[in-house]
Amino acid sequence: MGRVLAIDYGKKRTGVAVTDPLQLIANGLTTVSTSSVMDFIVSYVQQEHVERIVVGQPKQANGEDSENMGRINSFVRRLHERLPEIPVEFFDERYTSVLAHQAMLQGGLRKKARQNKALVDEISATIILQGWMESRMMLKK
Repeated sequence: MGRVLAIDYGKKRTGVAVTDPLQLIANGLTTVSTSSVMDFIVSYVQQEHVERIVVGQPKQANGEDSENMGRINSFVRRLHERLPEIPVEFFDERYTSVLAHQAMLQGGLRKKARQNKALVDEISATIILQGWMESRMMLKK
């Protein structure tokens, strides 16, 4: 088995999360400048066996794609070109930022830490990955 990488793609920053090799645990990996995220992913894939990449699909409350989806589609096309052997799939990321802030509050982080947007993006990527993993487990039942 290989790792699954999750991406919370943003205009300025991109949160990245990854599973362990057995795909049991989702962990935040880092937040990367969006302008350098492609190089980061390619480098990571060269060092670790990545089986799949999950990209957060931003949707509005009514289910329609958000305005960031155009940038994400362009990113995913470039990802397919650079890493054609790794499947990429989308996963609904609605409310992940809200959930990330709630997790930070419940974790007891101080206000200054909760204002760290890079941390919010990394936690959001982790929530996307955890949701994807849970949805896969539901399909197996």
